[in-house]
Amino acid sequence: MSFADKFTQLMQRPGDAPAGKEDVPWMLKYAGRGLGTVGSLIAILMGLLNCPGIILGQVYCFLGGVSLVLVAFIVICCEAPCCCMFIDHVQRLSEVVDNRPYWNRAAAYCGLSLIPFILCQAISLFFGCALIFGTGIIYGMMALGRKASAEEMRAAAAMEAAQSYKPPISMRDNLVTNAQPMATAPPVGFLPTPFDSNV
Repeated sequence: MSFADKFTQLMQRPGDAPAGKEDVPWMLKYAGRGLGTVGSLIAILMGLLNCPGIILGQVYCFLGGVSLVLVAFIVICCEAPCCCMFIDHVQRLSEVVDNRPYWNRAAAYCGLSLIPFILCQAISLFFGCALIFGTGIIYGMMALGRKASAEEMRAAAAMEAAQSYKPPISMRDNLVTNAQPMATAPPVGFLPTPFDSNV
């Protein structure tokens, strides 16, 4: 395989998805790839920004920064293998991830993004984890699929209303069983005052 063929394969567009994923809007495909790529680069910087905490003895913040860098590197390998094309088997990893359902990617990104923030609750880790978590949210929306049209939603609501309606069997079925007549007397426990006209 020539370098040009390998580069062309690495630069595949998000629209070239496997079969069964065509019903996803193109905006979400590009938003997922874009936020995954740019967000991972920013998350790597945020993780590196948090790593000098080891000098001050903040071991958990150092571990949080290192784990954020690793999580962001995994996300960037899956979303933009062209950024890591000189690392062996990155394209294969990206193809395996692309062939999985969107909800797998959403669950993995959301779950992995929580690990660094659990280790250390710093603002830089929160921002980096939030970008990766947002990528997971976008893939979760892609897993839900396209919204139905207005006519389909009206027909489904009418069918559901028709199925849930049960006409009363007798005339008394729709009456309240413990209804009491309205009176002019004050309610029980109410102490009348001299100004009440009903007393």
